[in-house]
Amino acid sequence: MQQTLKMGILVAVTFNIVLCAWLAAFMLYDPEAWYYFVPGVTDTGFFNQHFVRDIGIIQGFIGLAFLIGIFRPERRVELWGAATLWLIAHAAFHLWEVAVGICSPSVIPRDFPAVSLPAIIGIVATFWAFSGKKTGVVGTDSRWAI
Repeated sequence: MQQTLKMGILVAVTFNIVLCAWLAAFMLYDPEAWYYFVPGVTDTGFFNQHFVRDIGIIQGFIGLAFLIGIFRPERRVELWGAATLWLIAHAAFHLWEVAVGICSPSVIPRDFPAVSLPAIIGIVATFWAFSGKKTGVVGTDSRWAI
């Protein structure tokens, strides 16, 4: 059971790493193409190359934090927790836009895979890492190391 849970967490974290790496590369390399490619982005305001690239840099750091956390179990809580805080804020902002009428509720399922799901993955992964750190087994117990 522990091995299955660990593998599930690592697969989910890998999803976050791949998504963040793809977003970072796309947003930094061709921000205008990203702006027109991702559904709903054009509805949020005019294209701003600087803003898109700023977010691309953030996505890169988030992906890097999750990646380093895979290989440094003793740092997972801090790395994954910090990355997850941004993901939570981003998802909450999207929900706020719906709550105040800026966007319709139909955007929630559309945005879920790239906005809410990474935050949920981060929350679950961070709590999983914290539960191991709290018991003092992170980095010493093989169930927490790769």
